[in-house]
Amino acid sequence: MTAGRRAAEQGGPRVELVAVGLGNPGQEFAGSRHNYGAEAVRLVARRHGASLRPEKGTNAETAVVRAGGKGLLVAVPQTYMNDSGLAVRALWRRYLGPSASPEQLVVVHDELDLAPGDVRVKMGGGTAGHNGLRSVQAHLHTSEFARVRIGVGKPSSRGSGVDHVLRRPSKRDREALEVATELAADAVEAIFTGGMAAAMNRFNTRS
Repeated sequence: MTAGRRAAEQGGPRVELVAVGLGNPGQEFAGSRHNYGAEAVRLVARRHGASLRPEKGTNAETAVVRAGGKGLLVAVPQTYMNDSGLAVRALWRRYLGPSASPEQLVVVHDELDLAPGDVRVKMGGGTAGHNGLRSVQAHLHTSEFARVRIGVGKPSSRGSGVDHVLRRPSKRDREALEVATELAADAVEAIFTGGMAAAMNRFNTRS
C-alpha cells in the first residue's frame, strides 16, 4: 500500500504541499531549457537527502521530505511535457484531495518571458504558450495554482520557441540558469515554510 493510499484511508492529506517540476524524460532532453523546472525540484529533494523514485499510478518520480513537522511532496512527471497534467492530476488526487487549496500545488517551469536566470513566483495566470502548463490546466480544470517561473529568455526569432526550449543553453546562459535552479529550489522551500505571500515578496522584488 502506498503512503498516499494510507493517508487517504486515514482521512487526511499525506503532505501539505506538492511541488512538481516540469520537463521531458530521457537523456536527449537532459540539460535543455525546458527541463530546468524538473532540475529545481530534484535539487530540493537532494537538499533533504531524498531521491525521487517512480511511483506506480502517478506517471511521476516522487519523494516526500519533511521540515517543521510538515510534509512536502516533490515530483517530476515521466510523461512528455505536453502530457504533464496526467501526472499532476494523479498526484493531486492521491496526496491532496478534493478539499485542497490551489496554493498547495506549486508547478516549477521554464519561462520565455523572463531573462535567463530570473526567477519569479506567482499565483494563477495563463500559460503563455507553455504546453506543460496548458496540460496541467486542462487536467485540473483550473489555472489557480502556484508557479515558480525560471527565465530562459526569448528565442532569436518569432516562431522558434519550440526549438529554443528544447536546445541546451549557451555557456553564459547555462551559468545563469544554474544559479536560477538554486533560486527556484529556494522558492519552493520558501513557499513550503512561509507561504505564497512571503515567497512572492522575497523573489519578485529581486533586481
